Amino acid sequence: MPSEASPAAAAAPAPVVRAVGTALPPHYADQETLIAALRTHWARQHFHVERLEELHRAVKVGGRYLALPLADYPALDGFQKSNDAWIRVAQEVGAEAVSRALGAAGLGPRDVDQLFFVTVTGLSTPSLDAKLVNRLGLRRDVKRVPVFGLGCVAGAAGLARASDGLRAFPGEVAVLLSVELCSLTLQRNDPSVANVVASGIFGDGAAAVVLEGGARGGARARGEGAPPLPRVVATRSVFYPDTEWVMGWDFVDTGMKVVLSAQVPEIARAHVGRDVDEFLASRGLGREDVRHWIAHTGGPKVLQAFEAALELPPDALELSWRSLREVGNLSSASVLFVLGDLLASGRPAAGDRGLLVAMGPGFCAELVLLEWE
Repeated sequence: MPSEASPAAAAAPAPVVRAVGTALPPHYADQETLIAALRTHWARQHFHVERLEELHRAVKVGGRYLALPLADYPALDGFQKSNDAWIRVAQEVGAEAVSRALGAAGLGPRDVDQLFFVTVTGLSTPSLDAKLVNRLGLRRDVKRVPVFGLGCVAGAAGLARASDGLRAFPGEVAVLLSVELCSLTLQRNDPSVANVVASGIFGDGAAAVVLEGGARGGARARGEGAPPLPRVVATRSVFYPDTEWVMGWDFVDTGMKVVLSAQVPEIARAHVGRDVDEFLASRGLGREDVRHWIAHTGGPKVLQAFEAALELPPDALELSWRSLREVGNLSSASVLFVLGDLLASGRPAAGDRGLLVAMGPGFCAELVLLEWE
């Protein structure tokens, strides 16, 4: 039987998203520069470089931020070198994202009670969140939850799990951190279409979200005249049986080799509409009640599948399309970047609803319903 919530948790309003902070590495390359670098490398091995260029331009990415200077990547000739770089840079951008989010929320490291960390692009034990306890000066009693392997869906799933934690402890503050350095996973000697597509669409970055439990007062605690912020009023996880082959990693001697089926857009198109409708109906709502759509930037075909399945107007996913163009697909961090852009835009008004949607390895989806107050 499901456990009962404490009286305080049952009485408290839903957790509120106080702020989103993002961070990008300092090394940027436009798409044509990246195409040229990969063309030079793969041409030596007689790969179909014309096809490489076609695929890279088709993903509609203008450029990406990289964990390292472009000239440093050829020296990453094994998993240890790539992962060592991941540990170093992930701490830098992760700390920056958390500091920005806490600053925007008017909070400090000592205010954090729960720290959720998600990634799929690097490994570390102790996990990165432990390293950030020291680096940021978090409290000794902070509750840490590191999660590896959810891939692109982890930003949405992490937001849902952090809100679950705050429902149990409504007087606390939680931080969700996503760090993805996708460029460090590139398999330069893999000529597969999946690897070529991944090399053209995935970028590097970090995003942090600060949430507070409902017992902390929400808008009243922020003062009169504060802009409306969203509460996480409901979440849903959806798993699609027998689809493990759709997306993930094969772990090989040189590191993480991407598994990426061309059927991802088809699966999204086939299932997202029904799953969203069922989720909204459980709250007595329909698509017409959602004003803001926050979709993971999985690529042009995935965003088009979302638009078609949900019958969205042309500009409904404008922020997702813009994020894809400007920074590429940042795996789990992407949907949090879009959420941050929406908050910064000032568009949401009190009473608005938003739906945050992402899909990832499993194959699965996560849905998060937001309401602004």
